[in-house]
Amino acid sequence: MLRLAYPHDSFPDGPYERTADAVVEATADDRRLAATLGPDLDMLDTISDGDFLGASDETATLLLREYADEPYFRQIRGVAVVALYDDREVWELLGYEGPSFDQGGYLNRGFDDLDWLPEPRITEYDGEPRTELRDVEEQR
Repeated sequence: MLRLAYPHDSFPDGPYERTADAVVEATADDRRLAATLGPDLDMLDTISDGDFLGASDETATLLLREYADEPYFRQIRGVAVVALYDDREVWELLGYEGPSFDQGGYLNRGFDDLDWLPEPRITEYDGEPRTELRDVEEQR
């Protein structure tokens, strides 16, 4: 289910398994959701002719979309998106170097070192002064 919701062909099983663990842990803190963990996941099997894992990606995606607004699945998404993309292995796979605050920020530490981005187009405005900006300056 997590691979369908957050598809990344290059991700190994580890990040998805840790995300599933985080979902189970988070739902355990909510008795109502914890009580429905098994039945709600079993429901996916029921509505997919007994084998959700064996369903095609297209069928499984349609089923998940149909139930996406159910409270339990909203809870799963809320936990999963944070758990998956806050995983250091995922950071490495995506080329994210992690937070930079403890290293002095990004400004002087490669904020623009992503080699897959095009070079930014930097132009200076050489028209008439904009009145809304001039009025702000005069008020100071």
